[in-house]
Amino acid sequence: MKTIKGVCIGLGYFSKFHLEAWLRLEQVEITALCDTNLALAEQTAQRLGIASAYSDYNEMLNHEKPDFVDIITPPETHKELCTIAAQKGIAIICQKPLAPSLEASEEIATMISQYGIRMMVHENFRFQPWHREIKKILESKTIGEDLHQIHWHMRMGDGWQEDAYMNRQPYFREMKKLLMYETGIHLIDVLRFLGGEINNVFAKLYRYNTNIKGEDAAMVLCDFKNGGTAIIDANRYNESNAQNPRLTFGALRIECNKGSIHLQEDARIVIKPLGRPELEHVYRFEDKNFSGDCVYYTQKHFIEQLHSGKPFENDVLAYLSNIKVLEKVYESAKKGIPKTIN
Repeated sequence: MKTIKGVCIGLGYFSKFHLEAWLRLEQVEITALCDTNLALAEQTAQRLGIASAYSDYNEMLNHEKPDFVDIITPPETHKELCTIAAQKGIAIICQKPLAPSLEASEEIATMISQYGIRMMVHENFRFQPWHREIKKILESKTIGEDLHQIHWHMRMGDGWQEDAYMNRQPYFREMKKLLMYETGIHLIDVLRFLGGEINNVFAKLYRYNTNIKGEDAAMVLCDFKNGGTAIIDANRYNESNAQNPRLTFGALRIECNKGSIHLQEDARIVIKPLGRPELEHVYRFEDKNFSGDCVYYTQKHFIEQLHSGKPFENDVLAYLSNIKVLEKVYESAKKGIPKTIN
């Protein structure tokens, strides 16, 4: 396979996980970095052995002529950056949230389609090794073929302090939509990955820390189109007992007609067939980079599909289903009634 050349835009908190993963991937060469802070771009490029640094993304794209661009910037910048890349015929992998609204997300997807550019959303939770393994177990029908319930219990414990989020992502404090918009979108995507399309939601959102502007807790009931229900029971205020609550981002319990699967917060998977003792399911994962190395696996998938021409799991058009569910979550919470996803 030929080497694929890429560039990265945005050097905020999460970019370090992207960059570390790109540098481990074979047949990938990151030729340049771009950030509005040129000194940061230069320092990061020099430290990682990347050839060039820019503060102007247009200049970078014109000069480097990359095969792809990795957009690691805030969602309100995505439409402009994706448009420029698409006009230049450059493939795109873009961080979530895709855009501040469903309308803006649809505009990006339509524009990408018009230019015939390949674009994937960097939705990495579904690439965590435990979720890939659980998907295999469900497909094997070890615990049955009829889904009853998925229960996601998440307690991050990083949002109760008076100065919550300041040390890592201070902009969280100003976001009017926080937990579901920034973190819950991951959970929605994993639920769709494991259970299929969601056609109805009923949500209650809460703000426990009055020093921030957005919600930091949620209870969301989701109905799957093909049967079964999911419960998102999440907050970033209360604490988990896990040594690292950012490994699996919570505990997951899945119940079907012949048994259950329990993902524990240390990433162990336990299977309990009905009428039989529970057994630990042995599989391989590494606690490296971010959350089971899921950033690496996300980007590996992107490169593999670029080479093969096969569809991305989170192609920008397919990803709109997540945004539609998210919009209905906020609408349901505001109106206090269940909402159907169109």
